[in-house]
Amino acid sequence: MSTDTTTGAATPGATTTAPLLSIRDLAVQYRTRTGVVEAVRGVSFDVEAGAVTALVGESGSGKTTVAQSVIGLLAANGHVSAGSIALNERTDGLTELVGLSERRWRRLRGRCIALIPQDPGNSLNPVATIGWSVGESLRIHGWTDRAAIHARVIDLLGRVGIDDPEARSRQYPHELSGGMRQRVLIAAAIALEPELIIADEPTSALDVTVARTVLDLLDDLRAESGTGILFITHDLAVAADRSDRIVVMRGGQVQEQGETARVLATPTSEYTRTLLADAPSLARVVERRAPDASAAAAAERSLVEVTALTQEFRRPGRPPLRAVDDVSFTVARGTTHALVGESGSGKTTTGRSIAGFNRPTSGTIRVGDTDVTALTGARERRAFHRRTQLVYQNPYASLDPRQRIADILAEPLRNFSLDTRAERADRVAHHLELVSLAPELASRHPRELSGGQRQRVAIARALIVEPELVVLDEAVSALDVTVQAQILRLLARLQEELGLTYVFISHDLAVVRQISDTVSVLQRGRQVEHGTAEDVFTHPQHPYTRQLLAAIPGRSLRAGAEHAAEPTPDPTPDELPSEEVHA
Repeated sequence: MSTDTTTGAATPGATTTAPLLSIRDLAVQYRTRTGVVEAVRGVSFDVEAGAVTALVGESGSGKTTVAQSVIGLLAANGHVSAGSIALNERTDGLTELVGLSERRWRRLRGRCIALIPQDPGNSLNPVATIGWSVGESLRIHGWTDRAAIHARVIDLLGRVGIDDPEARSRQYPHELSGGMRQRVLIAAAIALEPELIIADEPTSALDVTVARTVLDLLDDLRAESGTGILFITHDLAVAADRSDRIVVMRGGQVQEQGETARVLATPTSEYTRTLLADAPSLARVVERRAPDASAAAAAERSLVEVTALTQEFRRPGRPPLRAVDDVSFTVARGTTHALVGESGSGKTTTGRSIAGFNRPTSGTIRVGDTDVTALTGARERRAFHRRTQLVYQNPYASLDPRQRIADILAEPLRNFSLDTRAERADRVAHHLELVSLAPELASRHPRELSGGQRQRVAIARALIVEPELVVLDEAVSALDVTVQAQILRLLARLQEELGLTYVFISHDLAVVRQISDTVSVLQRGRQVEHGTAEDVFTHPQHPYTRQLLAAIPGRSLRAGAEHAAEPTPDPTPDELPSEEVHA
């Protein structure tokens, strides 16, 4: 049976076994205070046993709502209003999941359908050991022998690549890294060898190398057990590398679907083409603009000088933790310097030290004429923080939910005693316009804005005091590719217009290549490579840098795009004039 690339409906003329999961004309509604919201409309697609179907799209496209419908975990105000979700079980055959009783759902979840959630930090019980969390589904489904449960848990932890599983099983989530916690969630999901795994953005919060390890693990499990995977992601590069079929969603509807290689090579939907153009892992490298003479002269004067920076943190009863070890680099005025590396590499610690929020153990940091490491008095620090601003990763946490946007933007002006009240209002309006936000948003609260709009507010708040230097700590890593592309274009425009200098902290090398002039690669607190972005990305010298570059998803699609974009082959010697042959 073949399927239509838009609707996913069966076409006559071919026969095959029923797919593992078949969704037809699914519609989901949510009841809200303002009325009924149709979150999903007319969605149809299949997931085959032993294959991966990727569900891609921006936040709000309906991806997670579809997944929650499949596993029967819609929010209390949501319900499936139309359509069918059929699961082809090994034991019970075809089962309609819409309208299933809670008792029947308890039998299915874990045994037939399992979920790997997005955020391992919030998905594991903080007061339960790792072993208890992994064994929970076994106990729910009737396992009573404690020794058998323990043996199965140890086997599962080992299978997902966790070192010393016996010891790890006795630890708590806060004692494990993000990548290890995600592996724990995978171990819990496969405990009863389900036929279908729903992986909801399982790598969006992970470094590229850890993400690659987790995705390799899912691939191995799929190949070994024939498990079907519904893979939810906003990253087309990951979908390109890991899925057999792809379903592109927008506004609760399917834009197009089909075999991944074909859809991404020749997309028929304008929206799919936009996603491909915005994905940093797939975008072709754009040459940075050549500076004019005055800009080049200004760039010769370094704004930031970091020399032999070392940062240690005291730990009661244990040796100090050295987070940054002898790091040195300079950042020219009006340019962007990126700090890249995995979690724990020292990126954020270095950035906070530059912004004056950490006092280094040793070494010096100069920003302009200010020795940051020598700042002592409150007045000195206030003056420095007016010139150097920090934009945090999470706009949800960095904006006061009780304040209106106008008050959030005006707060730094009040803190630094800048301008009169009327002048502050004018400056707030100007900076909303500067970051391409509508004036009417000034009266709203953060919860009334999208993630991309909130991040623009955070950037506007940093710029409103007219700093020389902005430290951006993973400022775009939590955003969808389209919003991410908008923010990156905004940062480039503001740098050009205002002459800003950026220290850009990121684990996403594809984004770093787009925005940075120079790069420092950090590993376990040490700088293992440093140079221009072009040199580091084109001719990496250190094995760790090469490892990071190799882990960027979308390699096969990039290779195909580069091949397609290649110019006509050079003429043969017989086709060349004689002087060119001799040359």
